[in-house]
Amino acid sequence: MLTRNRYLLHAGLFVVTLLSTALTGAVVFIGRSVAWEAGDAVLNIGGIPFTTAFLADAFTFGGALIAFLTIHEFGHYIAGRLHRVKTSLPYFIPSPLIGIGTLGAVISIREPIPNLTKLFDIGAAGPIAGFVMVLILLVWAMATLPSPEYMFGVGGHEPLLDYIRATGKFPETPISDAPPGGRLTLGATPLYWALTQVFPNVPPLYEMYHYPLLFAAWLGLFFTALNLMPVGQLDGGHIVYALFGPKWHARISRTFIFMMLSSMAVGAALVLPGMLITMTGSELIGKISLWFILGAFLALCTRRVFGERWWLITLTILVLASFASAVPDALNWFGYFGWFPWCLLLIFVVKVDHPPVPLSHPLTNRRRLIGYFTLAIFILCFSIKPLYSV
Repeated sequence: MLTRNRYLLHAGLFVVTLLSTALTGAVVFIGRSVAWEAGDAVLNIGGIPFTTAFLADAFTFGGALIAFLTIHEFGHYIAGRLHRVKTSLPYFIPSPLIGIGTLGAVISIREPIPNLTKLFDIGAAGPIAGFVMVLILLVWAMATLPSPEYMFGVGGHEPLLDYIRATGKFPETPISDAPPGGRLTLGATPLYWALTQVFPNVPPLYEMYHYPLLFAAWLGLFFTALNLMPVGQLDGGHIVYALFGPKWHARISRTFIFMMLSSMAVGAALVLPGMLITMTGSELIGKISLWFILGAFLALCTRRVFGERWWLITLTILVLASFASAVPDALNWFGYFGWFPWCLLLIFVVKVDHPPVPLSHPLTNRRRLIGYFTLAIFILCFSIKPLYSV
């Protein structure tokens, strides 16, 4: 009965996450209200038109995203079972009407992994399987993109629509009727940028989330990069530990954390002063508050990660952030305050170091090549500013 209940739990979480992702993605992001209202009415709940067009967009997005998460997690699961390591089925995590409707999926490894070979295979199988899936989704999405007139079904966006009416194509520079700070923009990754050079009709990044399959594929890139961060026991951390050993894992993970904290601090110096000045009613107090809060947060993080050198690392990051504050355009490409929660998660929950593996058998040359390939996947999928408003 326990086994049956566990299967029901996994299946139930899968279904709830699919529904949550489909509906949240359609309502919050895709937003093709004009097209949906013109479709065949099925049901209307809370002002949401459950037309055939709405359901098609919702489940194109939700289905593609859940397919990616499933393939990624089953890559881990199958590798674990092949190595006779006790591994759970994927637990999907629904998040109704928050974010994109899901916080992803996880599996549970129910016993210590006994050697580097098994650690590497289980760690690398998920990202590689997920990357193959996301590459298929991304190429499929770009190969089937409609003409720019598709945006006429979204509603609003009048300056952009006027440009499309006049030229039949998307503008090369941003055009939007959104107020400052109200234009959601998705970050380009090296792989995404490369494919945009091949396929026509690719929408600008500040409108891409209106395209359900393309947006789901972009999120697949984002989740792949998050999992391959070379920190702690993330997939990327497992791979770096198996490839280079504990000493280089510690160095690489700390270098990456330094980059994340620096990007977060530069982003804070660019976006927080106005907010703090408004809150305090004083420019001087607002700026003092920024550097006090930022310095305290950095000290908290660097003491945990860098030990006795924490003060030097904190000072270095603060100098970099002060330079960005003085010359904002110079580091705008690098600063991303959105890394704030990820810094907390990586440092205090995931942890920066990797626990020792009991038996350390060197990886075969074939596995080392696969490991380098997964690191290349991380670079191809990573964006220093993945999702932000301008």
